[in-house]
Amino acid sequence: MANNIFGIILAGGQGTRMGNAERPKQFMEIGKKPIIIHTIEKFAIHSAFDKVIVLSPRAWISHTRDLIRKYIPRSSNVVVVQGGSTRNETIMNGIRYIEENFGLDDNTIIVTHDSVRPFVSHRMIEENIRAAQECGACDTVIPATDTIVESAGHQFISSIPDRSTMYQGQTPQSFRAKKLRDIYESLTATEKQILTDACKILVLKGEKVQLVEGDVTNIKITYPSDIRLAEALMEGK
Repeated sequence: MANNIFGIILAGGQGTRMGNAERPKQFMEIGKKPIIIHTIEKFAIHSAFDKVIVLSPRAWISHTRDLIRKYIPRSSNVVVVQGGSTRNETIMNGIRYIEENFGLDDNTIIVTHDSVRPFVSHRMIEENIRAAQECGACDTVIPATDTIVESAGHQFISSIPDRSTMYQGQTPQSFRAKKLRDIYESLTATEKQILTDACKILVLKGEKVQLVEGDVTNIKITYPSDIRLAEALMEGK
C-alpha cells in the first residue's frame, strides 16, 4: 500500500565554493563512495518512501543514474530527474514529478534533503515524517552555539539577538507537498527572490513550521575542509 511519502534529494548545486570546477561537490568521494550515494542510501533503505527522487543538474543526470546502478543496484525506488534553476524550483520539479506519476493530494508528504549532508540519521527522517504529517511543515535544526551578530551594512553590528532563541538550520525540511506548492505559486517574483530555503515560503505567509532536532554531525559538505571532517566522521562510525 502506498504511504504517500516521498524523499526529495536536492543535488542541483554546482559546488562552486569547493573550488573544484570539474565536478559538483556531491560527486566527490568520502569513504570510497560519492557523497551523494551515502545520502541516497539513507533514504533508499527507508521503508516509508514510495519513491526517492534525486534532483540533478541536467548535465549530470546520466552520471547520477550510473552511480546509483553501480552502488545501489537494487534501488528500484530511486529515480533521477532534472533540477530547477533555484533550490525551490528544484523542489517544485520534484513535486511535479510526484503529481504526474502518483497524483498529489493534501496528505502527500515530501522529505527534502541536501545531497551533501550524508550523515542524516534514521531518527531525523522518522521525526521529519511525523512532524510534517502532524503540523504540515518542519525544519531540522540545532541550537546556535555561537553568538549570532547581525550587521545590516556589513561593517558594524546592528544587533545581537538572544542566542537562546537562535537555531542553525539543517535539512531535512519536510512538508505537505500540495500546500507548499500552492503557497509558493501564490508568491510574487520579488518574494521568490528573497527565499533562501523552502521553510521561508511558509514563514512568509504566517504558516507554522515545527522544529525537529538535528545533530552537529549532520554536516553540509561545502568547503574542502569539510571533506576531511566527513572522512573523520565516516571512520568514527
